[in-house]
Amino acid sequence: MDSLTHIVVGAAVGTAVMGRRIGPRAALWGALCSTLPDLDVLVAHGDPVRDFTYHRAASHSLFWLTLAAPVIAWLLSRVERRADARLPRWIALVWLALISHPLLDAFTVYGTQMLLPFSDYPVALGSVFIIDPLYTGPLLIGTAVALWLLRREPARALRWNAAGLALGTAYLAWTVVAQSHVEGIVNRAVATTGWSRDRVLVTPTPFNSLLWRVVVMDDDGYREGYHSLLRDDEPIVLARHPSEPRLLDALRDDWSVRRLEWFSKGFYAVSEAPADLRVAKGSASTLGQLLGLVETAQATAGPEQERRSAVVMTDLRMGETPWFAFSFVVAERDGNRVSPVPALQLPMKRLPPDVVEQLWRRGLDGAAEIGPSRPRTGTAPAL
Repeated sequence: MDSLTHIVVGAAVGTAVMGRRIGPRAALWGALCSTLPDLDVLVAHGDPVRDFTYHRAASHSLFWLTLAAPVIAWLLSRVERRADARLPRWIALVWLALISHPLLDAFTVYGTQMLLPFSDYPVALGSVFIIDPLYTGPLLIGTAVALWLLRREPARALRWNAAGLALGTAYLAWTVVAQSHVEGIVNRAVATTGWSRDRVLVTPTPFNSLLWRVVVMDDDGYREGYHSLLRDDEPIVLARHPSEPRLLDALRDDWSVRRLEWFSKGFYAVSEAPADLRVAKGSASTLGQLLGLVETAQATAGPEQERRSAVVMTDLRMGETPWFAFSFVVAERDGNRVSPVPALQLPMKRLPPDVVEQLWRRGLDGAAEIGPSRPRTGTAPAL
């Protein structure tokens, strides 16, 4: 989830646990604790693929956060010596604020390795877009009103705070139900086509849970379409897009390739790009990447550059064709020879504002075409 959501959730948790005892400072400490796991973005792991796949790892582990909670709580109890609160209550505040972070992140599609050190499986329900005002809004209102009332009417303040938490939790539950509903529609339809139901992805489009993006993988491409819950009886039309996984045949032992295959859970596309492709000098974990403010360089260079091309792996889970957040150059091709190269990341492609507007219209009326200028290679029968 986005940083604002984590801050608001942490503030709400802090207010619920300690609001009566230390007032608005409880929200401050909860907000700070809830943002701590994302400090891992400051750690450089050596290359863009490592930065991409080691984010939301150890710092988001429920086990390690549980071990850290008593230490952080003891420190806070020393800072707040005059507070009318014992150490167990501080531990409750810190622990709940800390674990709220990976638990929320697990609802997005990125992948959160919250089960470390016992398993590095990236948990990713994918039922919530990384920014969703319908989740954050009620929490923000409930917490803001609670902080405003806390000194004068603490009981009423805590009711507002609890209402915000309850509405937010109910909304998360709704997204899981909605996603399951759409998955059921897609899986029943896919079962009649011969495609594999194990290679179906259903995720919400930006900022809502009414319009869902559907991706169905096959051996040499993927199909992409949309389903609106407001037009539940309409068929899902899937546009087919090519992929060239054969370009990876000589790279099966390459760490970056194997890591991206694992982390994306098989939802990736492989393409060939010109040698003068521009790549980012930064990594996926930098603020500059997220803002689109990165220096770029040429992917390949040298006297024989014109003969070579770049092999690109793209994570299909975040974004939509052709605007994806995470794409990496993993190899170069010279004639029939494909050789691994140190991983390079393409600048993140953010959805243009007009496409976001089209998505909203599609969700509401089911009629708007999304991204009419984007390349398509064919349309499969409607599901």
